[in-house]
Amino acid sequence: MPNYMITYRGQAKPATPDEGMAHMGKWKAWVSGLDDAVINAGTPLKGATIITSDGVSNKPNPNAMGGYMIIRADDMEAAQKIAQSDPYLDMIGGSLELAEIIEMG
Repeated sequence: MPNYMITYRGQAKPATPDEGMAHMGKWKAWVSGLDDAVINAGTPLKGATIITSDGVSNKPNPNAMGGYMIIRADDMEAAQKIAQSDPYLDMIGGSLELAEIIEMG
């Protein structure tokens, strides 16, 4: 069964600390409900830097990666259904990117 990476993108942030706590509770319940489909429940990222052959850019990127999660699913369609149910999408300004992880042999 393949693994998939869900990348959290955008600058979705709760409006208040209480809203943040409520969202975190909803997200934890969602992750718990995924059972053994979860390989890595989520890893937040801080301070994305763009690096190209021309150099390094620390300019703010409104679509920067904010974290990632790794799941296991039967196929891309099943992985998409999991990603579409992620409560992160309930927050304004947030989007997800989904990709299959290819194991190098």
